[in-house]
Amino acid sequence: MQQTMRWYGPHDAITLADIRQCGVTGIVTALHQIPVGEVWEVEDIKERQQIIRDEGLEWTVIESLPVHEDIKRKGGDYQKYIANYKKSLENIAQCGLKVVAYNFMPILDWVRTDHAYQNIDGTKALLFDERAFIYFDVFLLQRPGAESDYSKEKLDEARAYGNTLGEVDRQKLYKNVLLGLPGSDESFTKEKVLELLGDYKGINDDDLRKNLIHFLSEVAPVAEKLGIQLAIHPDDPPFSVLGLPRVVSTEDDLDSIFKAVPTNANGLCYCTGSLGANPNNNLLRIIEQHGDRIHFLHLRNVKREEGKRFRESEHLNGDNPMEAIVEQLLLLMQRNKKNLPMRPDHGFLHSFEREEKYPGYSLIGRLKGLAEIRGLEQGIAYKLNK
Repeated sequence: MQQTMRWYGPHDAITLADIRQCGVTGIVTALHQIPVGEVWEVEDIKERQQIIRDEGLEWTVIESLPVHEDIKRKGGDYQKYIANYKKSLENIAQCGLKVVAYNFMPILDWVRTDHAYQNIDGTKALLFDERAFIYFDVFLLQRPGAESDYSKEKLDEARAYGNTLGEVDRQKLYKNVLLGLPGSDESFTKEKVLELLGDYKGINDDDLRKNLIHFLSEVAPVAEKLGIQLAIHPDDPPFSVLGLPRVVSTEDDLDSIFKAVPTNANGLCYCTGSLGANPNNNLLRIIEQHGDRIHFLHLRNVKREEGKRFRESEHLNGDNPMEAIVEQLLLLMQRNKKNLPMRPDHGFLHSFEREEKYPGYSLIGRLKGLAEIRGLEQGIAYKLNK
């Protein structure tokens, strides 16, 4: 596997020099400063490439070229934004980049209710607790009609959970759920989220899936012609939040997407954490069935608990069979004579690092995960080649 690490650009507190010392050669990044939907110009892409090359590294994967909400809803100026996406792909290809990750999650890219869950050893991790999320949705955000999405039992559990929180904890929960991506300085406000949710009124899973397939039918042939591989990131978490549709959460979802747009350019970012948070997903079977569509790897692990509650775990100690996953991926790469880019994801926050840094994107936690995956890969490769 080609070992990479994510970098959020020149304003990232973790520098390229820091990342280079982790032993990786590839950088996963994006032009976060460009508003969603606008064209990525060649000069901007080349400028970022040169910054990375000046540190002895190479920009390997774009994560991500975001999809405008109008495209997801197939409303507003969606045709203009699809045209802009195609133009960005042309400019990206002109700069020699080949892998473009993206997602099709409405409004929020990922959701956790606790960004500082304390492990027994004192490290901190990301956690999703359905009780906490329902309390946020119904009692803090007060989304219209939210109560009808949950059973009375779940509402009672959420209310009881909320009664244990003080005002500071409520505000922390509110901030956690609405936190923007780490590459962004923006956190969504209550008013903005409710406004965006209103835009999705009447759009169900079938509608969103049709909109995704329409988008892919437009951009995937362009990507194929340009030699670019698109890699869709699974939903995180892999079930509905805020009453929004989800269409990249299950094995059936992946089957539908790949059958509808059969070109190999329409591929997958194989995220073991997002897919593994759904106990019904068989991660090994996904490799067997869709291995040729896997263009990018996010290797991380989770511990699932009762109900829709899961937390990030050590990369090698979770509910996902990481040893079997890595072995199957190595066999896939041998068969295809291809070296897939991989990055460790969502490491723990260690006490040595600054407290304002939250789990997932701290350097030491990701370095630990990288070292574990690297050692696992080398051990399995030795066994396979013996």
